[in-house]
Amino acid sequence: MRHPGATYNIGSMTDGIVQRIERFPFTRGAVLVERRNRGYSLYHAASGAPVARLRPNANDDRVEVLYWSLGKQRWSPTGPFGRAVLPLDDALRFIASEDIFWVLI
Repeated sequence: MRHPGATYNIGSMTDGIVQRIERFPFTRGAVLVERRNRGYSLYHAASGAPVARLRPNANDDRVEVLYWSLGKQRWSPTGPFGRAVLPLDDALRFIASEDIFWVLI
């Protein structure tokens, strides 16, 4: 399953965030990264299923972490109070460890 309208041509990107995401060792499988609309969408490389979306904070290394809501058919906030905003490395560890991001795989 692929997210409608997604493009997966990332070979020419030199974006530092894309490179950091691509280098992260996700244990549930490799991800493809797409930069789109002020953020980064992560898709499972083998299935094309949406995994997570990261929206950078303009002032620092933190990102808001979103998951693909099957019921709403859109990216939705994570976290106990509606939003999870974390440093990028912590966000990637959070995505790697939480089942909510890998349900569609």
